[in-house]
Amino acid sequence: MSIVLDPSTTKYMIKAHIKAEGIVEKSDVVGAIFGQTEGLLSDELDLRELQRSARVGRIEVEIEARNGKSEGTILIPTSTDKVDTAILAAALESIDRVGPCKAKITIEEIEDVRVAKRKKIVERAKELLGKILEESKIEGASISDNVRQALNVEEIEYYGPDRCPAGPNIDSSDSIIIVEGRRDVLNLLKYGIKNVIAVGGTNIPKTIIDLSKEKITTAFVDGDRGGELILKELLQVAEIDFVARAPPTREVEEIPQKLIMKALKNKIPAEQYAEMYGIELKKEERKPDKPAEETISRESFTLPENIEKYKKILSDLSGSLRAVFLDRNGKEIKKIPVRELTDKLKKSKNVATIIFDGVITQRLIDIANEQNVQSVVGMKLGNVTKIPTTIKIYTKEDLQ
Repeated sequence: MSIVLDPSTTKYMIKAHIKAEGIVEKSDVVGAIFGQTEGLLSDELDLRELQRSARVGRIEVEIEARNGKSEGTILIPTSTDKVDTAILAAALESIDRVGPCKAKITIEEIEDVRVAKRKKIVERAKELLGKILEESKIEGASISDNVRQALNVEEIEYYGPDRCPAGPNIDSSDSIIIVEGRRDVLNLLKYGIKNVIAVGGTNIPKTIIDLSKEKITTAFVDGDRGGELILKELLQVAEIDFVARAPPTREVEEIPQKLIMKALKNKIPAEQYAEMYGIELKKEERKPDKPAEETISRESFTLPENIEKYKKILSDLSGSLRAVFLDRNGKEIKKIPVRELTDKLKKSKNVATIIFDGVITQRLIDIANEQNVQSVVGMKLGNVTKIPTTIKIYTKEDLQ
């Protein structure tokens, strides 16, 4: 129901529900209100007098007839005080007939119109303020982005004899991110990632091959066929530790910060990626960091006592790309994504057994040895040249 209020007089709105045992019209209801309240209250609260003095507004009625009965809503605006308004509302409930029909009126609410107006003012003010802040934010972001992009263009360098486009932190960082081209470098620089370097094509520069031997290296490529080709070439000629991909069909040069960070967070070990896609990795030249007498041939190992438990956990993990840490009593400590395995292992204590859906690598064994892990169980054994005598290594095939 729509009602026009006089903003200078209306303070309260009486809202009532009416139900009549017969067919009645609006005029019948209004007539009953005036007729049955007349003389009921004091002269000061007589409805006709209140309307003449503009302390009660036009009585609005909306009523519908259905199945021989009538039902609807009554609205009465007032500018009297709270007490008088409440008395008028109570008087409405004394009405028991409308025309020839029995009727019942029930007060649903006495609304303070000024409170409702204040709420609307507050909501509208919030809306207007939001627009102001959004416009300021956009303008500020635009200025910041323009300045940042200009700065990033200045920060881009050409690294090494092959003059590979790169960020300024290649030498100072212990890790690097390899991307495809100059625009990829610029996009990562825009979000503060400065240890990035580009190959500039499918022919991998010697500069990048040499860097991959010295630093922890992540290959971050487009989510298309071109990205697959470059990644395959990188894995075969450079020593890549991790692989990150832009979302399918997307390019590193155009994805926003959130997707960049998500892709880098979800990177997976290069050995795992190569195993999944049947790519032969470059053989790493590793110097033994422990005496030769601490290494053994895997032909001399014996199956663990809890082989059935290992088999079940490994079977449950199959296809999940997840890992499980067990303590010395065989109790699960935590379950994590394989991509976080080495990082979490370095920070964990009391891990006795690692079981995971992936390829067992030399790097994992070295870290496990440092953390006093007793057993490592994986799907397959990768390019491993040295196994400490203190660690037992089992693959899916071994546990059959």
